[in-house]
Amino acid sequence: MTSLPQPARTALDVASWRREVHDLYAAVRAAGSPAQGHALWVEGRSAMFRDHPATARLADQELRHAAYDPAFRFDVEIEPADEGQWEYATGTDGVAPFRRIGQVRLGDLGSLDVWWLGTYGGGVFVPFKDATNGESTYGAGRYVLDTVKGADLGRMPGGDWVVDLNFAYNPSCVYSARWSCPLAPRGNVLTGAAPVGELLPDYGTSDPYALD
Repeated sequence: MTSLPQPARTALDVASWRREVHDLYAAVRAAGSPAQGHALWVEGRSAMFRDHPATARLADQELRHAAYDPAFRFDVEIEPADEGQWEYATGTDGVAPFRRIGQVRLGDLGSLDVWWLGTYGGGVFVPFKDATNGESTYGAGRYVLDTVKGADLGRMPGGDWVVDLNFAYNPSCVYSARWSCPLAPRGNVLTGAAPVGELLPDYGTSDPYALD
């Protein structure tokens, strides 16, 4: 069998990763309860992080997740907000443009801007920061919705979007300095703490900020 060059193998690995993320979230949406869906998500995401060839994992890093807490699940409508622009300069793909399309209100935690990524097909993107950053979670924040990558918990029959912070996950730059990730802008900072979702990982013996 002819061996593909490394760039081709890498591209196919990333395509496989995204396909598996879409499948994982489909299984979560079909689960009997949010807690059951969360258990599937933790198991599936941890397995992909550990074993998939496109993982950002270095050496013996391992994911850590908080227990499911239904108080951090919200079924919300996307409310109107002033249109705004946000651009993020990536290391490899040029400038990624985001356009604010609305906001969601998460009870006493505050509100989050909802962004539309205006490249390669587009998608809804919601990053966020909260009061746990720099302690139990990554200092620059996490993601909860990224539909272009498959991270999408769906909508309720009445049309509300599911924003469940138990499914918050770390950007890849948490695990390795090889990655560059868009981080939460000013309108995506919660006023309270969300001590759920993906926590700072167990880094093992690896140094995520060291480059080869």
